[in-house]
Amino acid sequence: MKLNQVTLPAHDLGRCITFYETLGFVLIVRDDHYARFELPPDHATLSLELTREAVGHGPHVYFECDDLDARVTALKAKGIVFDGDPQDKGWLWREAWLSDPAGNRLCFYYAGENRRFPPWRIAP
Repeated sequence: MKLNQVTLPAHDLGRCITFYETLGFVLIVRDDHYARFELPPDHATLSLELTREAVGHGPHVYFECDDLDARVTALKAKGIVFDGDPQDKGWLWREAWLSDPAGNRLCFYYAGENRRFPPWRIAP
C-alpha cells in the first residue's frame, strides 16, 4: 500500500486553489466542486472538495521539506502566513505550521531519518 491522495474540505474553492498553487502544487483537475493537484517530484496528489460544513479540528497534513527554512522564507515572501518560524521539536523534527484558507492545518517539516527511525522506534 502507498498513501498518495488526501482530500481536504474547502469553503472557498477558488481561494484555496490559489493558496495551494502558491505553495507549489500543480492543478490537474478542476470543476465547480472539486480540484486535484499533483505535488512534484513524486506526483502524490491532494484534492479539495467544496463544503459548507465547518472544518473544525480535523486532520493535520504534513509535508516533509529537505529545504524547510528556505522554503518557509520563500513562501512568506509570496504572502503565505505561517504561525511562526521553523522550530526544533523534542521529537527531533523541525516544524513550521500554517492553515489554508479553509482552516485545514498544515505542517511543513524536516525529520530526515527520524521520521521513520527515531531513537525510540519499536523494534520489529
